Amino acid sequence: MERIEAFEAMLKAALDQSEAERRKMEELKAQGREKSATYRQYLGNRLFYNQLFALYRQYGLISQRGE
Repeated sequence: MERIEAFEAMLKAALDQSEAERRKMEELKAQGREKSATYRQYLGNRLFYNQLFALYRQYGLISQRGE
């Protein structure tokens, strides 16, 4: 049971971090800073999260909405 709880905690943290970074990217984009190192780092992170969540969906661990 501990393993499932650890997975759920990790998934929540990843979803929360992904959403926070998405909001920060929107702020940077509104400021015209799409070429900044910070924006590009967030973009790289988003690609990682998208792959991670796609793998979770493939194995039925989360729904299409990421829950």
